[in-house]
Amino acid sequence: MPPTHALRRLVVVGALGVALAASAASAGTGRPAAAAPPAQDVARGDASQIAFARARDQLVQVRTLLEGQDSQASVGSGFLVSEQGHLITNYHVVSQYALRPAQYRLVFAAADGRQGALELLDVDIVHDLALLRVAQAGVLAGRGALAFRPEDAPLQRGERIFALGNPLDVGFAVVGGAYNGLAERNFLPTIFFGGSLSAGMSGGPALDDAGRVIGINVATRRDGEQVSFLVPAAFAERLYARGRDALPVRAPMHARLTAQLLAHQEALADAFVGLAWRAAGRARLRVPVPQERFLRCWGSSTPAEARGLQFERSDCTMDSRVFVNAGLLTGYITVRHEAYDGRKLGWLRFAERYSRSFRNEGFGGGPQRTPPQCRERYVQGEGLLLRAVLCMRAYKRLPGLYDLSLLVATLDAADTGVQGRFDAYGVSFDNAARLAAHYLSGFGANAVAAPAAASAASAAAAERAGARRPAP
Repeated sequence: MPPTHALRRLVVVGALGVALAASAASAGTGRPAAAAPPAQDVARGDASQIAFARARDQLVQVRTLLEGQDSQASVGSGFLVSEQGHLITNYHVVSQYALRPAQYRLVFAAADGRQGALELLDVDIVHDLALLRVAQAGVLAGRGALAFRPEDAPLQRGERIFALGNPLDVGFAVVGGAYNGLAERNFLPTIFFGGSLSAGMSGGPALDDAGRVIGINVATRRDGEQVSFLVPAAFAERLYARGRDALPVRAPMHARLTAQLLAHQEALADAFVGLAWRAAGRARLRVPVPQERFLRCWGSSTPAEARGLQFERSDCTMDSRVFVNAGLLTGYITVRHEAYDGRKLGWLRFAERYSRSFRNEGFGGGPQRTPPQCRERYVQGEGLLLRAVLCMRAYKRLPGLYDLSLLVATLDAADTGVQGRFDAYGVSFDNAARLAAHYLSGFGANAVAAPAAASAASAAAAERAGARRPAP
């Protein structure tokens, strides 16, 4: 079974805030650097102390408060990237304001106790970033800004880096760790940080030994220590360049978020359809198992000596998921198949178990999507008869995005069979049909040639499976 390795966003919900710490300004960016601490003090400190001392003035705690009161809805971290008071943090730190600005307000608290209001200028929801600005000009003037490490100066694996933030809302902290390159098999570029981030450090900077920003704290693994992740700094730098002159956000950002999510799903669908299916190791059948380019696959099975129904299962899922709000993650794909061998049961008992397993599948629900609309068809694949059920759910506040679920069961034998499930979250209607066709094309019989060309069969299969556009 796959480990329970859900990534945890590093937001603290509902506590009191203090401030936050991070590091660095550096030459060559055109941005002013913070004044250096006295040389004798720096000389006495270790690398972590130096990083903290250099960046202390550019770090803030970012708080989302309920409008009209001081109750906190979330707490994260952020850092200055301009003398004009522009700040970078994570999108998920300010997502409540982005979606319901009339009900929330944003404030900062600096390490020296200074506080003030913030304005939201722009977001990059796919990479979990937000650009803010201090509402009152000059409040943080003279503090300098953290510089970004140039993209053409890549870090080497093993280099020491320092993540700063306000863990658990208890005070400033710096966490040292190693740069371990980009996380493997991630669709979105993500830095693997060999340090332990804690809740509340979201949006804080990770710095090299020269005090330049190389990444933004974003997530940690619940199933392992010293395994955390950073958003590469290049995405934050691009967001700043794009949004620094934008007007403050006053209305819900659903339209802007939808546009970004549609662009993301287009790239994801293109990449997924461009990968050939790999063999699943079945003697008679071809079963679609994705290549592990940006998915991870885990398998399980019953012992060979077990009596009754023999069972094998494969689960493939993406680590990269896009946070929209606390109840909605999207922008990813999962693929599963289960192989059943009921020769020890007899065909009648096998048929009952096989059919019951197919009926037990759920399609989710909740207030943010419409109820699923489903169609069932029998599909003639390449030498193989399939039972297929296709379901779609529309996103209520993100028009043009859908969740696709496609169930498939092979019907070629009386006492053996394979059931598969394909799910794509947050895709357009056209890409849902394209992905469904691609998945169905992965099923076939090994013993005989398919009765029709694969491309024609797969294109028709999605239509026969009943893809009908749900109303939002």
